[in-house]
Amino acid sequence: MTTAHPAPRGTRPGGRTARTREAVLAAVFEELGDGGYPALSMEKIAQRSGIHLATLYRRWRCMEGLVCEVLIGRSAAVPLPDTGTLPGDLRALAHAIGAFYGDPRMRSLIEAVVAAAARDPESATVLRSFFEDRLRTTGRLVDRAVARGELPAGTDAAEVLAALGAPFYYRILIARRPVDRALAESAATAVWAAARAGAYTRARPADD
Repeated sequence: MTTAHPAPRGTRPGGRTARTREAVLAAVFEELGDGGYPALSMEKIAQRSGIHLATLYRRWRCMEGLVCEVLIGRSAAVPLPDTGTLPGDLRALAHAIGAFYGDPRMRSLIEAVVAAAARDPESATVLRSFFEDRLRTTGRLVDRAVARGELPAGTDAAEVLAALGAPFYYRILIARRPVDRALAESAATAVWAAARAGAYTRARPADD
């Protein structure tokens, strides 16, 4: 997946550059847990990670690039389920998303990335690419469901998965209330009912 600030070419995987990146991204995540995004600073990250401040600015240039890269890396922890049915897959994915954002540090992280995207065009591009990539990946759940005959042909996979995720982001970013199991269950149930009814089927072009 594209990141905001890729590692320089010619670096050895698992070498010093990789260790530096891991230390810095871990420090960002820990700092988010301690004080949230408002208290985050390059100086604090340098101190916690043991990486020189000049190195941070040379590699990432700004805080926005750092928090975007952390989100991309951490999102890999959300697995793609395969229960054999779309209702089961939606429920499993919804609970995985809920567990992901149940961690206060992950809530702080998504808040930080959205705030960064509002100020920095490069971060906005990274955030958009991140969600587009996630929708393509998780869209396989819907494609499998269409192939099994669970959903109408022409169902838009990205729209189905966007609808599943929307309640979580509303809860976190707008309502600012905790994410819980009830939210995961209601999101999965509602999206399954709507998808089965054809709510996310691509509109056919009107006849000339």
